[in-house]
Amino acid sequence: MVRMEHDFHMAEGEGELSYSKNSRRQKNVIRETTPIIQNATREVYTALLPKTMIVYDLGCSSGPNTLLFISNVIDIIADRCCKSGEGDPVELQFFLNDLTGNDFNQLFRSLEEFKRLGTSDQKRHTLPSYYVSGLPGSYYNRLFPRQSVHLFHSSYCLHWRSKVPEGLEAWSEAQSNEDNIYITRTTTPFVVKRYQEQFHKDFSLFLKLRHEELVSGGQMVLVFLGRKDEDVYNGDLTNFLDWLQDRCNLSLISLVEKEKLESFNLPVYGPSVAEVKEVVMQSHMFNMNHIKLFEANWDPYDDSEGDDVQDSARSSMNAAKCIRSVLKSLIACHFGETILDALFTDFACLVAKHLEEKTKYAIIVMSLKKI
Repeated sequence: MVRMEHDFHMAEGEGELSYSKNSRRQKNVIRETTPIIQNATREVYTALLPKTMIVYDLGCSSGPNTLLFISNVIDIIADRCCKSGEGDPVELQFFLNDLTGNDFNQLFRSLEEFKRLGTSDQKRHTLPSYYVSGLPGSYYNRLFPRQSVHLFHSSYCLHWRSKVPEGLEAWSEAQSNEDNIYITRTTTPFVVKRYQEQFHKDFSLFLKLRHEELVSGGQMVLVFLGRKDEDVYNGDLTNFLDWLQDRCNLSLISLVEKEKLESFNLPVYGPSVAEVKEVVMQSHMFNMNHIKLFEANWDPYDDSEGDDVQDSARSSMNAAKCIRSVLKSLIACHFGETILDALFTDFACLVAKHLEEKTKYAIIVMSLKKI
């Protein structure tokens, strides 16, 4: 059984297969959502005028992407302070949060380089003082004192559940998720309902906890994988993880016990926009300033707009390395590390066969204000 708080983290270090080197898609998503982050930052600062502004990045991981978010916030505050001509400038306190297995060492090495190079606004404005701390722990728990945070940000995280839905290990045919690692066309309605219930439970809890921690008028910008089709069997995650499951079955069937293979389920769920809205509305805790769905290419290095894939072999390898950097810890904890190379080599070959026409992920971005 997968234990998220203990087992899950992105691939460590700065090598070829690390998350730091294979998170360009996530970087592109932060750039895509920068106007929303800027608007939320500007609104919170202008309305509340805090002397110390507390900003939290939930699920920060390692690598340069968190520093891109920090830079965006610093630049916005520097610009606002310059225009207002305030004599007593605000100070910024950033908290970087992720699970305990996260490579915080690599993250803070990157931070030193970030401080040395400065932000894009450093030559135009005097930057506000800022301080950065790490805080390990699950965002499905309380992390901060009541009414103390001004802005929460989370990118590419909230599709992860707090745990694998309960009941999937049952031995009856209707209840088990046999031969699947997520929702596929062969998944039973019982299992689908379990995943949907886990999403509703987790996201409701997340909203409740953040509502307690935010100051009145505080905001959140949340970005996560979703699906554009209301049919839960027709999501982008479903297709992508179905292919990974196919490779798992072929690569591992002769190496591990059948029960071990069948007991591996991923604690993930890509909701529709309607599902997300429903949970927010039922909470009665936030006004929804903004919500939209956009798409990103599976190949994180393909920035083109057309449907043609120029090099399916290269694109499939890029996609495989990206997903390996994310899932490595969960697969290694369950099956051992020795299968990783063969598994993801086979996976890349399978993806290449399906990339004759460009395939995309659906991503949801939303901005919420505490009521």
